[in-house]
Amino acid sequence: MLDIMKGIRVLEVAEHTFVPAASGVLADWGADVIKVEHAVRGDAMRGLAQTGAVSFATNVHVLNEHSNRGKRSIGIDLTKPGGLEVVYKLAETSDVFLTNKTLPVLEKLKIGIDEIRQRNPKIIYTRGTAFGTRGPDAQKGGYDFTAYWSRAGSAANCTPRGADGIIGQPGPAYGDSIGGMTIAGGIAAALLKRERTGEPSVVDVSLFSTGMWAAGPAMAMSLQSGQPLSPPPLGAHGAVTNPLVGTYRTKDDRFLSLVMLQAFAYFADFCRHIDRSELIDDPRFATAEKLAENASDVVEVLREVFPTKTLAEWTERFQTLRGQWAPVQNSLEVAADPQARAMGYVAAATTADGTPFELPASPVQFDEEPTPTRRSPDFNEHSDEVLQEIGLDMEQIIELRVAGAVT
Repeated sequence: MLDIMKGIRVLEVAEHTFVPAASGVLADWGADVIKVEHAVRGDAMRGLAQTGAVSFATNVHVLNEHSNRGKRSIGIDLTKPGGLEVVYKLAETSDVFLTNKTLPVLEKLKIGIDEIRQRNPKIIYTRGTAFGTRGPDAQKGGYDFTAYWSRAGSAANCTPRGADGIIGQPGPAYGDSIGGMTIAGGIAAALLKRERTGEPSVVDVSLFSTGMWAAGPAMAMSLQSGQPLSPPPLGAHGAVTNPLVGTYRTKDDRFLSLVMLQAFAYFADFCRHIDRSELIDDPRFATAEKLAENASDVVEVLREVFPTKTLAEWTERFQTLRGQWAPVQNSLEVAADPQARAMGYVAAATTADGTPFELPASPVQFDEEPTPTRRSPDFNEHSDEVLQEIGLDMEQIIELRVAGAVT
């Protein structure tokens, strides 16, 4: 475990992925994260056994592990006075309060800013919401597919013209994970401010705002031009003046991605790597301007050349290519990528019963070392120790359990 946030305690009252992913990152960085779960069922994520057509009902619930790595778990019924008092006592000892409950639920449960700050005036209060805390939709809930992907523009921006339907997210909890990392950064900034000024902050991040930021350059272009982003039709070469920006199909029906923004600077070297050196002296491509004017001619050639070799063959050949390119990889290939392994971008963990598994590591590294991770807690695994840390003895703990306030 890293010690970047050693000594920082985070109190999380949240479920699913968006906000829990944030404290999962903080736990990887060394924070002590106490996860308050529903007293009976726990985090709703624990009951999710399938996403799309993929079942993961095995002894390692990887989606739960992704967002709850390294935490401690306690089951508390916040509707019971005794349970609410436990949360308040935990808040007194915490640096950060983190939640994704909607504003009406926060008010109903009495865990809004005023209530938590009354017990700990210096706590950093953090909310992850669907659409923000002001405006007509402030009280609405949402998921990343609705608030991040669909409403914030990415779905439309990714869907080719003429497509029969909308392109979905690249995977489960995609916007949630990006949003969680954004929240973690906001908390880190608020902790720095409090250290320097003594003043705590209220940190707000929404799936909608994160989605807008992710699509920010496209939105800025639209605001300037007055036109929405218009993706090219499926199969079209989107960079009409640059043949070295785009994707090309290989012999085995895989794809290579090229992004050589200065096409003419890389053109000669590229032509040599595809065994078409005669193109270098072709008068149609003799200058940067002519190459741009005749880009479609190069695209036509490349669509004939790339299907002559497999993705693996092109990948090997392009190891010495000066320009920027990448194989289009699936999720298993990414996990096995030698570069990902060399950098420690896949982290190992072990379940409570000793079953090994792997997860993508938190993306930030400190001091040139991979970021390790730990397993997520079993439901209510740390109840006794957490309660004892806030001064309760076993007799008091038993009373709370009999009352149904804690699990």
